[in-house]
Amino acid sequence: MKRNAFSLIELMIVIVILGLLAAMVMPSLTGKGEQAKRDLVCVQMKSIYNGALDMYKIDNSVYPSTEEGLQALTHSGKYFKDGKMPKDSWGNEFIYINNDGKIELISLGADKKEGGKNEAADIKLSECK
Repeated sequence: MKRNAFSLIELMIVIVILGLLAAMVMPSLTGKGEQAKRDLVCVQMKSIYNGALDMYKIDNSVYPSTEEGLQALTHSGKYFKDGKMPKDSWGNEFIYINNDGKIELISLGADKKEGGKNEAADIKLSECK
């Protein structure tokens, strides 16, 4: 006799095995998404600092002032390919501070508010590894 389907027992065993695998894998994956977003923000800020801001300084002999902000990089269209400032992983604009040539870039993080702790903490270029 020819068999064309799985038995109920076989299906239940597969479901139990998949459930056990998910139970083992999920705890190690939780939180990794937010950490990946935070790491990406650091990469973006380093790229802005080492790329566009350095090119701006070469062209103008100084970094943009805090008042000019990162918008100074978008006006000419030559510092970013599409002429648009990249945003952080949560869709926020980066905060730019020029303190006498010492540059700081800040992302407000997941909570989009100043301050915060853990996952909601602000991300600063000076603290990126």
